[in-house]
Amino acid sequence: MANRRDFIKKAALGSMGISAMVSCKELAKDDEKTEPLLVKKTQKPLIIATWKHGLPANEAAWKTLTNGGTGIDAVEAGVRVPEGDPNERSVGYGGLPDREGKVTLDACIMDANSNCGSVSFLQGIKHPISVARKVMEETPHVMLSGEGALQFALSQGFKEENLLTPKSEEDWKNWLKKSKYKPVINIENHDTISMLVLDDNGNLSGACTTSGAAWKMHGRVGDSPIIGAGLFLDNEVGAAAATGLGEAVIRTAGSAMVVEQMRMGKSPTEACKIIVERIYNKHKNHPDMEYLQVGFIAINKQGEHGGYSLRSGFDYAVYDKDNGNRMEDATYKMTWDEK
Repeated sequence: MANRRDFIKKAALGSMGISAMVSCKELAKDDEKTEPLLVKKTQKPLIIATWKHGLPANEAAWKTLTNGGTGIDAVEAGVRVPEGDPNERSVGYGGLPDREGKVTLDACIMDANSNCGSVSFLQGIKHPISVARKVMEETPHVMLSGEGALQFALSQGFKEENLLTPKSEEDWKNWLKKSKYKPVINIENHDTISMLVLDDNGNLSGACTTSGAAWKMHGRVGDSPIIGAGLFLDNEVGAAAATGLGEAVIRTAGSAMVVEQMRMGKSPTEACKIIVERIYNKHKNHPDMEYLQVGFIAINKQGEHGGYSLRSGFDYAVYDKDNGNRMEDATYKMTWDEK
């Protein structure tokens, strides 16, 4: 198997005109952690989004694109799906609250011209991504936060409503009995949705939205609304977005660094891997390491996409014309049993 894999790698690297490389998953099935460093090409348009809630999000984004919408229209429409789903416990309506029982939301959006908008610590508005877009289009600012973000949303016609569902309230009250804070990423506790789109014209757009870590301190903001951390794109190079423990992504300006690696010629998967390794090296002796999970997705201008995570369990949804909507497992550095 090893000789066969080496042969396939050499053949692929030596044939620069080949339009589609052998999939990373097939090459690594005897060693799931091995990163073959080959790229996956696709025709435009292309949509990728984190986690399984990326599948219905991709469907909405694809429909928007194929009905004449722009890339920014598509990412907004896409992530609004999990934002409005009361059964989605980590994004928007239905999201698990902070330790005071408040559902607080973070989101950002960015277009091909590097215009961007963001809201953080927003309460009472079901679709923070749409408020973030209004910040981008209707204000001279990039980010609004807290009460100011709420006031702006209301001035733009958004409706204030209670986002704490009965199920989330029940879970919060159960948590209060012990009040232990320990994020369990990958297990419906803290799963951001990030989405990247490469449209028919080769232009990039991105969005990221979350209710953040369950039982966080009131006022805590993670990486999701921070341009350069949870999301970043450069329309000359590519786009990247993050999921996982936001503090670790913020400490490394994660998504911006992934894009910079692609600027230096790395494939999307290679770029994601390099920054995950950087995060690991900075956190291997950190108290967060026990439960640390970080993953990145990325697209470059050539229509190549990839993903990589610190620990196993991260997957992402991909939608293109040739293969439709499907899940792909990201390669990873280590399993949850490893220290």
